[in-house]
Amino acid sequence: MKNTAIIIPTRLKASRFPNKPLVKINNIPMIIHVVNRAKESKVGEVFVATPDKEIFNIVNKNGNKAILTNQEHSSGSDRIYEAYSKKLKNNFDLIINLQGDMPNIKPNAILKLEKFMRSNSCDIGTLASHIRDENEITDPNVVKVHVEEKLKKDNFLKAKDFFRIKKTLSIKEIYHHIGIYAFTSVALTKYVSLSRSKLEIERNLEQMRAMENNLIIKVGLCDSNPLGIDTEQDLTKVRKEMN
Repeated sequence: MKNTAIIIPTRLKASRFPNKPLVKINNIPMIIHVVNRAKESKVGEVFVATPDKEIFNIVNKNGNKAILTNQEHSSGSDRIYEAYSKKLKNNFDLIINLQGDMPNIKPNAILKLEKFMRSNSCDIGTLASHIRDENEITDPNVVKVHVEEKLKKDNFLKAKDFFRIKKTLSIKEIYHHIGIYAFTSVALTKYVSLSRSKLEIERNLEQMRAMENNLIIKVGLCDSNPLGIDTEQDLTKVRKEMN
């Protein structure tokens, strides 16, 4: 059994930008843009995991699949596991957690990650892009990943660290992390059984729970630089790009 599911966790109560899944870009709710990019990748079935009936209804109204989850989850990966265990268990061996605030992610980036996971051995895979502005290194809204050597087009390297601010490192092997994770079904099940870790809480980065419990995360290079929308300023940038 080799089937991939893309699950998009999303909710209305985001602390930095409430109701952002429903903001419109080109007159289409952001969450529908993300679903469309996921479907265009053609890697597998696409689902939205949400605690909010308003999102659930909009997703279904647009001919897509949504799964209602509990309101309280400490991370998006915990939310996708609830959806997976409720509806999808035993049917999929690879689960992609695609963040619901990246409407401009390229479908071929999702496909590339799925191919990396199928041809490499690791627990979790993710993507990163080149840092184009050195100010990103000290910007806490930009998550960075440090890898063991230089990322190239076709390599898939072990992550050494994820962080928001760490001024002591050079820019050489640090990249802009992109909010997408591919889990093996075994790794996802193990991840949610673990308690929230010290660095996960300190840095507000869910991947640190995996890192601190010796789950192997590998990183591939993404040609594009999709922006996660966390602020009104981010929304303005993405609207301009997508117009």
